[in-house]
Amino acid sequence: MPKKQTSATLRAKALKTLQKLARISAADDNGYCKCVSCGKVDHFTAMQGGHWLAKGSSSRWALEEQNVNPQCGGCNLHGMRYGSAAQEYTIWMQQWYGHDTVEHMLATRRDPVKFYKQDYVDMIADWEEQIKAHERRVGKRR
Repeated sequence: MPKKQTSATLRAKALKTLQKLARISAADDNGYCKCVSCGKVDHFTAMQGGHWLAKGSSSRWALEEQNVNPQCGGCNLHGMRYGSAAQEYTIWMQQWYGHDTVEHMLATRRDPVKFYKQDYVDMIADWEEQIKAHERRVGKRR
């Protein structure tokens, strides 16, 4: 009998799935995408799904597609905290989504949102379906 998944396990899987979707959906037909902070181009499998609003500080936006975009490891891991990646990411967000959307995200980042197990299951299923479509487009090259 399969073990029941906890909310925490499902949330972690949802985050991982969303991060993959962010990378592959931004990729060109050859699988390459650009870091939203520094502009580095690499294969989507070598990039990370970086959160503009940190996933630990915003239950409201942690699992929203607008908040997760491709970043190289340097920008996502150290640049967001110690470098200029956060500022560059903010500029990109404003250019891509618009100033009003960015302001709304900032204003509501602390708003609590309760997700239930089924919410995570539904998100994962939806995003996995989108990922499959992008995998057909991008192919398994590399």
